[in-house]
Amino acid sequence: MTDYSLIMNNLTEPKTPDTKEKPYHCDICGKSFSNCGNLTKHKRTHTGGKPYHCDVCGKSFSQNGHLTHQKHIHTGEKPYQCNIYGKLFPESAPLRSHKRVHTGEKPFHCDICDKSFASNSSLNSSQTLHTGEKPYQCDICGKLFPESAPLRSHKRVHTGEKPYHCYICGKSFSKSGVLSKHKRTHTGKKPHNCDIW
Repeated sequence: MTDYSLIMNNLTEPKTPDTKEKPYHCDICGKSFSNCGNLTKHKRTHTGGKPYHCDVCGKSFSQNGHLTHQKHIHTGEKPYQCNIYGKLFPESAPLRSHKRVHTGEKPFHCDICDKSFASNSSLNSSQTLHTGEKPYQCDICGKLFPESAPLRSHKRVHTGEKPYHCYICGKSFSKSGVLSKHKRTHTGKKPHNCDIW
């Protein structure tokens, strides 16, 4: 069996958003969804509802999947593995998205800019950029964001939380990118080469 056919046999075919009907509409922003459950989850972005609570750290989440992810962070568990290169993931969705790196598949298509994406979340990010919509609001200062990830990062400005830890020296950081940059002080790695000097 060739590498390509091995990869293709191990990929689950995603449901593309274009083929589904979306009869459920948000009465706040008008966004449409294929089922009532997704509409309910979406409405929490407007209301700030977080009914799922972590019994380890006390954080609250708008979706049960986010709580599951948080629990995996506490335990360090990564039960989903890429059978091509062995990379581990805490959830199945990032594994499915990762497998598309091997195949080059981009099944999620943006009707606005005509680009295709490997994940539905990347498609949603693209569409949000086009519309200018900023449905995620900081409950402390009111600043608006187009996606939940930048909001989570922003909130650390208020809370002082630094969840990214250097396993070498123990120093903590509020952003994963800053931790990655810091790790280079230990390894001496220089990932960007200048061709001029």
